[in-house]
Amino acid sequence: MTKSVERNLVIGLDVGTSKVVATVGEITDDNKLSIVGVGRQVSHGMDKGGVNDLNLVSESIRRAIDEAELMADCRISSVYLGISGKHIQCQNETGVVAINNTEVTDEDIDNVIHIARSVPISAERKMLHALPQEYSIDMQEGIKNPLGMSGVRMEAKAHIITCSNDMAKNIEKCVERCGLQVDQLIFNALASCYSVLTEDEKELGVAVLDIGGGTMDITIYINGALRHSAVIPVAGNQVTGDIAKIFRTPISHAEAIKVQYACASSQMASNEEQIEVPSVGGRPARIMSRHTLSEVVEPRFRELFELALEEIRRSGFEDQIAAGLVITGGSAKMTGALEVAEDIFQMPVRIGSPLGITGLTDYVSDPSFATAVGLLQYGRTMQSINATKAKADEGNWWSRITKWFQGEF
Repeated sequence: MTKSVERNLVIGLDVGTSKVVATVGEITDDNKLSIVGVGRQVSHGMDKGGVNDLNLVSESIRRAIDEAELMADCRISSVYLGISGKHIQCQNETGVVAINNTEVTDEDIDNVIHIARSVPISAERKMLHALPQEYSIDMQEGIKNPLGMSGVRMEAKAHIITCSNDMAKNIEKCVERCGLQVDQLIFNALASCYSVLTEDEKELGVAVLDIGGGTMDITIYINGALRHSAVIPVAGNQVTGDIAKIFRTPISHAEAIKVQYACASSQMASNEEQIEVPSVGGRPARIMSRHTLSEVVEPRFRELFELALEEIRRSGFEDQIAAGLVITGGSAKMTGALEVAEDIFQMPVRIGSPLGITGLTDYVSDPSFATAVGLLQYGRTMQSINATKAKADEGNWWSRITKWFQGEF
């Protein structure tokens, strides 16, 4: 991963429509994640999760990586890369196998998930994730870990996430142009869930709405497993565009006004607080109240939340979301967003910031870093799983050698 081989590092790279974030995490001896480096740059050449200009995106990535390397005092060679966009698709599939030797082994579990993920997909699409939901053995259903259990027939349900092969190649190409390798491509919404959700929420039933600059990502967990995911290709940039058009101000100034002064609820915005709005073409700046700004922002936010609510209803899981909704992403920080969300969704809502981290927490304890930190959490989990499998394979190898010497083969 890095030239500093004595450090167990994992690197996440979130290439979004509005920003590029590179995060460096160090996995401690007790398997905790400590943030040791962060690089953040304005994103150029991206639109709604897709690459529009390879050179501009590569330059944004390079600057973020350089900043993270400097802070973490390391050399980055590979990353866990996030991906989103309207090309992301999800479906739930089922696989069935006969259990060998009447007892479930790791090989049986791998086989049944392989069958579940073997659903035909077009050559234009790429498999991102095949996430187990639950297992059934003979007549027993709802099994979370079937290893070692006895039976004849095992069935597995899995959540399959795919993306456009070309979209994946384009964003990977941007990373490779920076001299980096991609350890794995991860759906942004899944990474955010690793960062902001608790196990209790996943068990009880929870929905996550990650509001980025170009897309809104939705995920729904029921009984500890991911049941539904989707991408809506509208998000925070629509708010910025409304401000720019209605108040006739450049996009860059509209974004700054949104971040500093916008309020998603007109009832919470002051009519006395004044804001200076730069004009275009050398015209003099104008003054408006924060309440006037909120009257432009609130309808768009309500529209975004209503689109998300429609997707949740379409999933069929709305009545099972007992733990409510978690909103995260940069736009989730806006004043009044929580209150408007509660009004639209009619369920408990909280703002999701990264959980379970140490180190440079002041840099990343913010909803806008949910995906970037989640990529680290995902990478740490994968490294732990791979290490466990490697030890198991080594143990099996020694067992086979011992049996061979004992004449049992």
